[in-house]
Amino acid sequence: MLKVEIFPCFDKDIILMGMQNEFTRQHLLGELYLIISKTIRERRSIRKFNGTPVEKDLVISLLHKAASLYVAQETPKWRCIYYGTYESRQKLAESMTVKLKEGKLGKLGLNKMVDFLTKKVADTPAHLIFIAESAVTQRQSDENYAAVCSIMQNFQLLGWEHGLGMLWYTEQIIQSKSFFKEIGLREGERFAGILNIGYFEKTPRTRKRRTPAEQKWTVIGGEDRLYSDNYRVTSQSVLELLNDAVWAPNDGLREPWRFIYVTGNEAPGILQTSSRDAAFLLIVAKEEADLHKQEEDYAAICCLVQNFLLLVNSKPWHARRMIPEWIYDQEQRKLFGVRPQERIVAVLELGEDDQHSNSVSTPSMVNITHL
Repeated sequence: MLKVEIFPCFDKDIILMGMQNEFTRQHLLGELYLIISKTIRERRSIRKFNGTPVEKDLVISLLHKAASLYVAQETPKWRCIYYGTYESRQKLAESMTVKLKEGKLGKLGLNKMVDFLTKKVADTPAHLIFIAESAVTQRQSDENYAAVCSIMQNFQLLGWEHGLGMLWYTEQIIQSKSFFKEIGLREGERFAGILNIGYFEKTPRTRKRRTPAEQKWTVIGGEDRLYSDNYRVTSQSVLELLNDAVWAPNDGLREPWRFIYVTGNEAPGILQTSSRDAAFLLIVAKEEADLHKQEEDYAAICCLVQNFLLLVNSKPWHARRMIPEWIYDQEQRKLFGVRPQERIVAVLELGEDDQHSNSVSTPSMVNITHL
């Protein structure tokens, strides 16, 4: 059987370069899909690590690959802080326990909790804190936050392929002005989370299945035309990818998303396209009253979108991710049936490979501080 190495070589154009045989091309694309979907479905949050050290060079290499897999029309601004030495992890543990020490727990309970968290953080082989840099507008801020969350997901998937487990940590117990000051969070920046990183012995079972995308699916437009080949974007082919993409990390396995599929010829004018056959996928988030849950859910949906875009690499399609200005206008959102307690996280333009836009995508730069 032909083997396709997805990580780090993820560019389907490179994989398929020079292949004239249609059977071989489709076979390789099928292999590509199976490998990506398997990694997305099998990845788990890991809370218990063994004592094997994690090489800094591996972390940095995977981080650069994760950033290269994020494609955007604008260069997102984000940064991360790496804690790889025992001394730096102890310093991080002190920062994370500041809010606990300021709390009203009894002295005995406080000491036990602080000691537990300190040991847990210091004994974990590596940590990466991810921060979305400040921006002038809400759209730019969301662009940066979506980028850093997507890159974190890429990094988790790449790490899983190398036997590394991770836990995306955002618990409110650590979030305080004192903690943000200790990690150097600047005005206007958004804390995306800490990735705890290490090797592990046992893969935990999943706690429940994901809700099929069909149950969170709305179509605007006519029925798909029937095609005799596998090259067209159809509602069924999009659902196939979504049913793998929904295996995105989220606290408590919440599923705050739904999907609106709009065919090109039925799309309102605010959905700009140069192709009559283009389709659009709107990823919608239900907004929780709790602001912390809102951020977590937004991050989870960014991971879902990134999963979907990685899976598109196995199809002869293009997919363009957009965060247009109109999604912040409630009246414009109403055109698609988006409710007052919902927001649009991303708009994806889908089409065939030979129809993709001429806009230039820029690679995401890695800005990392070593402690």
